Amino acid sequence: MLDTFTLRVAFGLIAACVLVLFYAATYRPTRSAYSGWWCVSLACFVTGALLYLCNGTPLQVVANPMGNTAGVLGAGGVWAAARSLRGRAVPVAQLVVPPVLVLAVALLDDPAHDVWTGGAAYLLGMAGQVGRSSWELRCVLRERDEEPGQAPVVFAVRAMAVASGVIAAFYLLRAVVFVVVGAENPVFVVGFGPAATTLMTLLLLVVVTFSMATLGHAQQTTELRVRATRDGLTGLLNRSEFLRAAQREVDRGWSPAPMSVLLADLDDFKTLNDRGGHAAGDAALRRFAEVCETVLGAHGIAGRLGGDEFVMLVPEEDAERVATAVCRGYAGVGTTVSIGIAPAPPHDAITDALEHADAALYRAKADGRDRAVHWRDGEAERPGRRTA
Repeated sequence: MLDTFTLRVAFGLIAACVLVLFYAATYRPTRSAYSGWWCVSLACFVTGALLYLCNGTPLQVVANPMGNTAGVLGAGGVWAAARSLRGRAVPVAQLVVPPVLVLAVALLDDPAHDVWTGGAAYLLGMAGQVGRSSWELRCVLRERDEEPGQAPVVFAVRAMAVASGVIAAFYLLRAVVFVVVGAENPVFVVGFGPAATTLMTLLLLVVVTFSMATLGHAQQTTELRVRATRDGLTGLLNRSEFLRAAQREVDRGWSPAPMSVLLADLDDFKTLNDRGGHAAGDAALRRFAEVCETVLGAHGIAGRLGGDEFVMLVPEEDAERVATAVCRGYAGVGTTVSIGIAPAPPHDAITDALEHADAALYRAKADGRDRAVHWRDGEAERPGRRTA
């Protein structure tokens, strides 16, 4: 059986090779956040393995606590990588505080004479960070399981979730056994000692190596798709993507009642833009987009057609409420909103509904702006009803 020193050297060499290969072959071409965080984790794991080689030398007093710290920081990188798959930001405190606490506990123990200095804190820190990554990955599975074309990604994420869950459970059990029987007990040495742990970490490394290329490229593809389908200023769907998405929703009849198209135009936007400059105009556009997303939630889709013109698709029964809520939510920015509303019956061309909404919007402008007008029977109703 290989001794612990040899296993740690082997693990360090393998992790270093994987780090170099993934940085060059996956992170540099894709610049995906997931690949970047995994490179950070690998660097921490390699550093920890090298520091543990100093056990039994005069450098142990510093190297051992730093090795614990590097391990927990690396586990935090795994958690950050998992969060990046959900598009979530990584709170710096949640990434940094656990390894700092582990370092403090180890230094306050007896690092000069005890290779297990601060052992309980280290084991719990590893279990917590890796366990959180498993939880994040399970959330990714719930979000992507039903998306078309996601089978390779789902398989890779599931493999990562299972592997990280097993590792987290292993570290938690290590912590319990460590506290109950101590590091010198044969049960701990054989089943949960450094040799067994190095082998378990190698298992995680193999699974992540298998999953990394798939997830890294999938994340890059998602980012490129977002750039191609979203308006760069507001984050709403661009014109072509909105038309595709709206037509798809109308064709499948996602509501028992017909849908409605709301075409909105910011009143006197040119005056606002000329008076306050492009920064003020951009802020107004972003603010209106935020209001649309807040009002619609998961019950409609919104897009920016261009300039100061926006469009929404909502259930017909909600059209009036949405128009009123959007205008009220946008109040106070310095300009009002005119809205044209037109029905979008199932399986009709969405472009026809958009033309009808445009006619209603024209009538809203002609009737004095700051109002919503419905299209009916070939022409816009008048007089238009004010929206606020």
